[in-house]
Amino acid sequence: MASLVVLKRHGDESCQVHLPIRIGPIEAAAITAGIENQPQKRPLTHDLLSSVIDNLGGRLSSISIVDVRGTTFYATLQLVRNDGSRCDVDCRPSDAIALAVRCGVPIYAREQVLDTATMPDFQKVKQATEQQELEAFHNFVENLSPEDFE
Repeated sequence: MASLVVLKRHGDESCQVHLPIRIGPIEAAAITAGIENQPQKRPLTHDLLSSVIDNLGGRLSSISIVDVRGTTFYATLQLVRNDGSRCDVDCRPSDAIALAVRCGVPIYAREQVLDTATMPDFQKVKQATEQQELEAFHNFVENLSPEDFE
């Protein structure tokens, strides 16, 4: 059974962008554990990776959802080394998100991914449909002639 993580655009509430990514139940549990900051008896994989990055003198600066092909999403970790240089590391989006919530870093998505895979803003779709119907009715009324009532 798959789960769904839905990323929302931060900030502008008038522009609701939702990016749904299907993930497995184990990955969903790892993300939830990070969000809820649930204490574990032993470090989980994402806690381990965070610790390794820290102990090597680096830090996670952000994660990015960089591509989507069909229903498969691709992500990268943006790491900063102890000398200040940067590198991107390829990873699954679920792992990137689980690590991001533990480290408190931003989650980004490329515009092309948003253009391809976001859910529509149903409120805006409804408003646009209502506006089109109103305009069509207005045009109909404007073009009525007395002969139309015979």
